[in-house]
Amino acid sequence: MKFTGTQSYVATDDLKIAVNAAVTLGRPLLIKGEPGTGKTILAEEVATALGRKLISWHVKSTTKAQQGLYEYDAVSRLRDSQLGDAKVQDIGNYIVKGKLWEAFEADVAPVLLIDEIDKADIEFPNDLLLEIDRMEFHVYETRQTIKAKHRPIIIITSNNEKELPDAFLRRCFFHYIRFPDRETMEAIVAVHYPGIKQALVREALSVFYDVRDVQGLKKKPSTSELLDWLKLLMAEDIAPEVLRDKDPTKLIPPLHGALLKNEQDVHLFERLAFLNRRQPR
Repeated sequence: MKFTGTQSYVATDDLKIAVNAAVTLGRPLLIKGEPGTGKTILAEEVATALGRKLISWHVKSTTKAQQGLYEYDAVSRLRDSQLGDAKVQDIGNYIVKGKLWEAFEADVAPVLLIDEIDKADIEFPNDLLLEIDRMEFHVYETRQTIKAKHRPIIIITSNNEKELPDAFLRRCFFHYIRFPDRETMEAIVAVHYPGIKQALVREALSVFYDVRDVQGLKKKPSTSELLDWLKLLMAEDIAPEVLRDKDPTKLIPPLHGALLKNEQDVHLFERLAFLNRRQPR
């Protein structure tokens, strides 16, 4: 059972090695990288490639680790008791299974995605250490222990918004997805737009990487934003020659709203264009 990538996902050799190493070790794969570098999609592609079910747990700032195990719905039980519902006698009717419980119960080891773990409270990763290590947890309300039938393939993503605890990091296999170089990006574009004109791709990539290299940019455009931009360029039938124009007074690329996502970065390009217009020729 080896992950070798899929037709719709361009995985670099080091990423394939990382996925397969984590599976072999039975450890969670911790993936970091810029937003838009395909961290979340990786879990979907691994599940597809290995023929496994994908269970996704998208973490928010309010998410608690306990929610991944189970939650006891005391409010519903109180309401049902007031209505005289007989099911209140079985507390198990009010135990809501979490994503880890779902993964532990699967007959075939699934792929469990814990997405953007750094969004939660700093204690969130530590609160999952025991369950991820032992592959079991205790349900206090029903006095039962839930054990994993098979160790799931766990993929955890982080945008580096918070430092993760050392004890948690020790239990993971780590991989940082570097931003794709030009050759890899060309392969990614070819997967999404197989019929695109190569001249347009060459010029668009030159503009794209030039934009990313601008000093002071608050948010660098990502792979997903490049793909959106290319889709618009094709829809508007923008000629490669338009992108090739190196006039320093026209620094903002056409349809730049797909690449620049905040007013500070737009203003930065406007200021640079203004300064270039003022320079003597």
